[in-house]
Amino acid sequence: MALTEPNIAFIGFGEAAQAFTQGFRRDNNALSIKAFDKKTNGSDAKSKRDDFANFAIAGEDTTVDACEDVDLVFSLVTADQAEVAAAAAARTNLKNALYLDCNSCSPETKRRAATLIESAGGRYVDVAVMTPVHPKLHKAPCLLAGPDAEAALQHMEALGMSSRIAGGEVGAASVRKMVRSVMIKGLEALTLECFLAARKAGIETDVLASLTSSFTDFDWHSRAPYMIERAMTHGTRRAAEMEEVAKTLRDLKIAPHVTEATIVRQREAGALGLDAKSLGAGNIAALTDAMLAAQATKKH
Repeated sequence: MALTEPNIAFIGFGEAAQAFTQGFRRDNNALSIKAFDKKTNGSDAKSKRDDFANFAIAGEDTTVDACEDVDLVFSLVTADQAEVAAAAAARTNLKNALYLDCNSCSPETKRRAATLIESAGGRYVDVAVMTPVHPKLHKAPCLLAGPDAEAALQHMEALGMSSRIAGGEVGAASVRKMVRSVMIKGLEALTLECFLAARKAGIETDVLASLTSSFTDFDWHSRAPYMIERAMTHGTRRAAEMEEVAKTLRDLKIAPHVTEATIVRQREAGALGLDAKSLGAGNIAALTDAMLAAQATKKH
């Protein structure tokens, strides 16, 4: 039996939610979509309202308003706000809606969120978005887990999303994302630290050449500035995710030594508040010079 076209809500309307919406609108401009973002009630309210207008969605004043009378709820907030968002959604009758928790959280955090959503009549699905949302938008590959993963898969495939089921228990998707992030976010932090030191020593060209010689299949000239830019732009969000990664490792009885250092480096990068795009996204010298200057200013 064909699925009826779902009414969709987003909790959080940042980069990922906007990318999903862009993809949905490209495939089916008639979809009913609404959203709530906590920035709506802060100093960035006008900018966020502009985002809603630009994507032709209904902006709501609260999470409860966004979650009323919808079929699919995509939760796309920062990792430290995922459980808060679930608790807010649970203050309404979710009426069997599928709650797709796409946040980068530990399995235990997701299980707590599932209990909240199920208590409000919703169907919780653990979703792990496994790559950056650009350039694939809503087709970025997702893993799904939980008792209602199959129902979510049908809707997501109908929306053109690239999804597959990782397991029948909540946490089976998120554990894969968490363990992967040890490497992905850790490599970003390591690259940033390496090239901050290389730039300060005036040897970044030599370091790039040496890395290229040692890892011939990895395009360091393009990947290194990309990873530095990611940390600059999203370091605060990545640090919150890596806190969840550390929880996951501890639950697995693995000491998160490197992950804890990644948290520090990512958080420090994000706290500088630099606009990487204005600096030249592919320019290691410009990116690292700006960071070194900002760090020196903070110390004084």
